[in-house]
Amino acid sequence: MSRNERRAMRKEGHLDETAFLKVADRFIDVANKENEKYKATELHLAMLFASARYSAYVANIVLSVDEHEPFVEHMVKQYSEMLRQHLADPNLAGAGADPDTPLN
Repeated sequence: MSRNERRAMRKEGHLDETAFLKVADRFIDVANKENEKYKATELHLAMLFASARYSAYVANIVLSVDEHEPFVEHMVKQYSEMLRQHLADPNLAGAGADPDTPLN
């Protein structure tokens, strides 16, 4: 895909890989800021709750999903794959890591 095609898609509200990562980084920045006040063990559950809530909005309002269970299964599979990839990331390896260090 050419640069002009990517720009046109972004103007229509689509996320290419670069835009996707930038948006994700903004959510991580919010989490890092909130982690100054709240424990990471509680904060990650609040973020998961927010993600589930927003996904339910997209399914019900934006996509008008009639059958919820296939959507849930798809989202669980997506989350599981993403979580496994990040757990395998050596930059997030836990041995000796400082739990107060923000995620980059």
